Amino acid sequence: MKTQTLALFFLATVTVGGIAWVFLLPHLSGEKNMEKRKASVAAKEPAAARVARGAQKSRREQVESTLKQIDIKSSKKVTLASRITQAGLTWSNRKFYIVSACLGVFVFALVISTFGLLPAIGFGFAAAFGLPFWLLSYLKKRRLARFLHNFPDAVDVITRGIKAGLPLLDSLKMVASEGQEPLKSEFRAILDTQTVGIPIGEACAKLFERMPVPEANFFGIVIAIQQKAGGNLSEALGNLSKVLRDRKKMKAKIQAMSMEAKASAMIIGALPPAVMLLVGITSPDYISLLWTHPTGQMMLAASAMWMFTGCMVMKKMINFDF
Repeated sequence: MKTQTLALFFLATVTVGGIAWVFLLPHLSGEKNMEKRKASVAAKEPAAARVARGAQKSRREQVESTLKQIDIKSSKKVTLASRITQAGLTWSNRKFYIVSACLGVFVFALVISTFGLLPAIGFGFAAAFGLPFWLLSYLKKRRLARFLHNFPDAVDVITRGIKAGLPLLDSLKMVASEGQEPLKSEFRAILDTQTVGIPIGEACAKLFERMPVPEANFFGIVIAIQQKAGGNLSEALGNLSKVLRDRKKMKAKIQAMSMEAKASAMIIGALPPAVMLLVGITSPDYISLLWTHPTGQMMLAASAMWMFTGCMVMKKMINFDF
C-alpha cells in the first residue's frame, strides 16, 4: 500500500512538473518576449526594400502558383476511364464491364461442374472483379516501362531542336512523327490538345494524366513554368534530360543490387508448393489427407493464408520506390 502511494505521488509530481514546463517556462524564461521583439524587428522593413523584394519574388510566385495548379490536377482520383487509357486500350467503361461479367460467368460455369458451388462463386468473383483490374495494371506497367525507356531520348531531341532554332511545337512534332510507341501517340495527343486552343504548357501538363510517372510530371512542370515565367527552355530541358538519365541509371542500379534478394524470395516462396507437388507425386495417399480430411483442409487454408502474407511481406521488402 505504501509503495502504491509513493508511486501515485511520483506520477502526480511528474505530471504537474510537465504541465508547468510546457505552459510556464516560455513566460518565465523570456522566450515569449524574445519572439515578440523578433517579430517587431522583422516587421519594420523599409518600403523601398519591400518593393525591390516584391519585384524579385514575382517570378518565384508565378512558379509556385504553377506548381500548386499542377499538384491539384495530379492529386485527382483516377477513374476507370483513365486507367483504361493509361493501359493503352481504347475500350469504354461499358465494354470493360461487359467483358468482366462474361469472364466471371465463364469461369463460374467452368468450375462449378468440378468443384461445386462455393469454389465456383469464389473463382467467378475473382475472375470478374480481380483478373480484369490486374490485367489493366499489368498493361499499364508495361506501357509505362516502354515510355520511360525512350523518354530521355525524346527530351534530347526536343532540346537539340530548340538549340537549332526550331520552335517548341516543331520539336514536339518531330517526336510525334519519328518516335516509338507509346511516345508517338502521347506527343501526338499533346499536339492535338494544343490544336483545339489549350496552351502548350497545359497540354504538356496533361501528359501526367495519361502517363502517371514522375518523369512526365517533371516535363509538364518545366514546360508550364517556362511558358508562364520565361527562361532558357533549352537549358531547362537539358537539365531535365540529365535528371531523367540519372534516375534511369539509379533504377537499373537498384534492380541489380536487389536481384539477390528477389531470387531468394522467389526460391523461398516456391519451396512449399514444390515440396507439396513432389510429395503428391511420390506419396499421394500420404498427402491426400490435406484436402480430404476437415482438419487437413483447415491446415491447408491456414498455410495458404500465411504463405500469402509472407509473400506480400517479402514483396514489400524487395520493392524499392525512389
